[in-house]
Parts: sequence; C-alpha cells; structure tokens
Amino acid sequence: MHAHSDGSSGSHHARVGSAPFVVGLSLNTLFVVAEIIFGLRVHSLALLADAGHNLGDVLGLGLAWGGLLLADRPPSGRHTYGLRRASILAALANAILLLVAVGGILVEALRRLAHPVDVTAQVVMAIAALGIVVNGSSALLFLARRSEDLNLRGAFLHMAADTVISFGVLVSALAIARTGWTWLDPAVSLAIAAVIVVSTWNLLVKALRLAMDAVPESIDLAAVEAYLSRVPGVTAVHDLHIWGMSTTEVALTAHIVKPEPESDDKLLRQICRELHDRFRIEHATIQFEREDGPCRQAPAHVV
Repeated sequence: MHAHSDGSSGSHHARVGSAPFVVGLSLNTLFVVAEIIFGLRVHSLALLADAGHNLGDVLGLGLAWGGLLLADRPPSGRHTYGLRRASILAALANAILLLVAVGGILVEALRRLAHPVDVTAQVVMAIAALGIVVNGSSALLFLARRSEDLNLRGAFLHMAADTVISFGVLVSALAIARTGWTWLDPAVSLAIAAVIVVSTWNLLVKALRLAMDAVPESIDLAAVEAYLSRVPGVTAVHDLHIWGMSTTEVALTAHIVKPEPESDDKLLRQICRELHDRFRIEHATIQFEREDGPCRQAPAHVV
C-alpha cells in the first residue's frame, strides 16, 4: 500500500510578502550609488569596499526575492514539485556572490596598504553614518522572519553586519581625521572582508547542504525514525529519506513495515499529522509493507 499526505496548509513563501524586499532594495541601491560617488571623489577604499559589499547585498536581495517568487509557482507537468528549490539556489548564489566580492576587496586593500592614498575623513564619516541608518532599517525589515527561511536569515545577517561595518568605517574615518593615519582605511577594508566571510560562510554551507539534499539542520533524523518505529502495529522502518524541498519546506519518504492492514488510512493520516506537528515536515509520503525482507530498498546502503 502506498499513500501520501501533505501536512502543510499552504506555501510558507507566500506569507513573506514583497514589501521588505522592495524597501530594502530601494534603500540599499540608493546607498550603493552614494558610496561609489563619494568613495571615488575622496579616494576612500573603505567606502568603495563597503559599496561592493552592499552591491552584493542588493543583488542578493534580488536573488532571494526572485527565488521566493519562483518557489510560489504551482507544480507543472515538467516540474512536479513546482520550483521550490529556486529559493535554495538563490541562497547558494547569494553566498557565492558575496565571497567573490571579498576577493576584489582583499586585492585592492593590500595594494592600498603598500601605497596609501589620502582620504577626506569628514565625507567618509557622513556616508558611514548614513549607512548605519540605511542598513539598520533594512535589517529590521527581516528581523521577525529571520528564523523561518534561510534566504531571509541571510538577508537579515547581511544587513545587520553592514550596520556594524558602517560603524567601523565611521570610527576609522574619525581616527584618520585625528591622527592622519591613512593606512587605517585599507585596514578597515580588510576587516570588512573578514566580516563578510564570517557572516557568509554559514549561509554557504547550509545552502550547499540543502542543494545536495542533506537532512535540514532543524530535523533530527534519529528522532523521526524513532517516532515512526514506535507507531502501533509498525515492526520496522527503512528507506527513510528527509530533504529540503525549499528553504522552508521539508519532505519525507519512508517504507513502513506493518503486517496487519487494519486502520491503515486512519493511521496514515495520524502519522502525517504527527510528522507535521512534531517535526515541521510538510510533505510526507509513506509506503506500507506487509512483511520485512523482500523490499529491495531495505538495506541502509541502498537508495
């Protein structure tokens, strides 16, 4: 007997809304333009480095938004799961994009350390202060949803990190104005690169794992298997697979050995409800088997 039940009540992505992305993209795009203009005018690598970081965030927000919109599209004859995985690919592309930007920042920072360039500290301080306001406001847009979606968590972390980075640029510009130490500008750029790597690495690892169909970190595989094994009438569980359909939705398939056929339909509904309520597994497909042994997929090493 093979049966399926979807415990979700609708797409998680549909509840996110576009407003945070529209506001965040608008604010950060304007800020990037301002940083590039004034960074070139006053020869500040710290401002240009931060502009490169914020440009990555603008593209990342666009990717995350596009991924969520695609994930909301219904299944089709070609894509029977819909395009839910687009949100995973968007998170992965976002992380890679930011790490590539780090390379450019590092090369230019090292060049500026060897050949310092004078900067206008007062202008840098003004732009950095504006960055604290813009990035802080953008981070607040994703604060409430940061624990629900890897994309939104990435957006929040980037905006929050940018707020700290802008504060660092402000402090370094103030120090340059008082001491004349122009080497502080590329030094801060190196610190910015380090912050980008730290804040992005975890996002990259998680996105890669989801892209490779790893069990999501929020799911305890042993606990799920233990629950299924304790279901009344069940004598064995095998061919258990759990993976992320998107950055918010989890799917499961399993073969459950249940010799007695009584109450199969009722039990199936109970199992799917429990998987959803206990483990937040929205899409569960269960295959009942009457005896343990003949199934070719019973061995743990067989997929």
